[in-house]
Amino acid sequence: MRSSMARFVVRRLLSMLLVLFAVSVIVFLIFNVLPNGDPAVRMAGKIPTENQVEAIREEWGFNEPLYVQYATMMKKLFSGDMVSYFTQLNVTEEIWKGLPRTLALAVGAAIIWMAFAIALGVYSALHAGRISDRLLTVLALIGISMPVFWIGALLGYYLGYKAGIFPSSGYVEFLDSPTEWLWHLILPWFALSILFIGFYSRVLRSDILETMGEDYVRAARAKGLSERRVLIRHVLRNSLIPVITLWGLDFGAVIGGGAILTETVFNLQGVGQYAADAIHQLDLPPIMAVTMFGAFFIVVLNAVVDIAYAALDPRIRLEGGERR
Repeated sequence: MRSSMARFVVRRLLSMLLVLFAVSVIVFLIFNVLPNGDPAVRMAGKIPTENQVEAIREEWGFNEPLYVQYATMMKKLFSGDMVSYFTQLNVTEEIWKGLPRTLALAVGAAIIWMAFAIALGVYSALHAGRISDRLLTVLALIGISMPVFWIGALLGYYLGYKAGIFPSSGYVEFLDSPTEWLWHLILPWFALSILFIGFYSRVLRSDILETMGEDYVRAARAKGLSERRVLIRHVLRNSLIPVITLWGLDFGAVIGGGAILTETVFNLQGVGQYAADAIHQLDLPPIMAVTMFGAFFIVVLNAVVDIAYAALDPRIRLEGGERR
């Protein structure tokens, strides 16, 4: 059991490294090779001078073969030497500066959307077909359909600016004031969570209803186990597996800049808003760095989720391409 789990972890980590390498090659091709024109001109911004273009071309080795250009970009990314050509600030330092704010937003929102999704998904499954289930289905579809920036604008206007209950924008460092930190993040947390709550609760409801009809669940009931124990130990444990997989992907995407609209609406100055500013200024070094940063978090968290998935369900551990 332990050896099979260890082999699964090693294989998953190796595949993670291969995926990261493939993503880095794709990012390099997208920003430096596929578009028409000189990449040095694109990286120099909207109104470049000839000296700026020539300096960028020399620094990034755009006159060199492609593999040299790729190695140069990777070296700048991982050594922390990449500099914005618009602000002249170190890109890695700017990302690290915004990361705590993005993490605070992502972690809080993830806790909220998972807690509500599990509670509502279980309730809907246990009351399937009733009025309450249909009402939750309608609310979930409404939540999924509403854009995040629109929800954020509504919450910020009515609960922030209009009612004055919560701050409508801005961020306070946790060490400066934990209470103000929490108070400033409540609206962004719920604005980001609503879509995920609706989607996850529907997925969990469907999986629970499907799992309830499995033979092993009937066998557990036949043994005299209580409905609560059957639900928690047999039904919910297996039904959460696809939800955990989705959570890993979505959480990684949010950290990697997926919360760009939420951060912009509430002016949180996180990684997502940093990427938005770079896109607005056509500042390619930060865009490339944030893209790789987001890909790293998505791939790593997906690997972690797959390992947790294997721990929950040993049937997915593969040996020689066959299920054990």
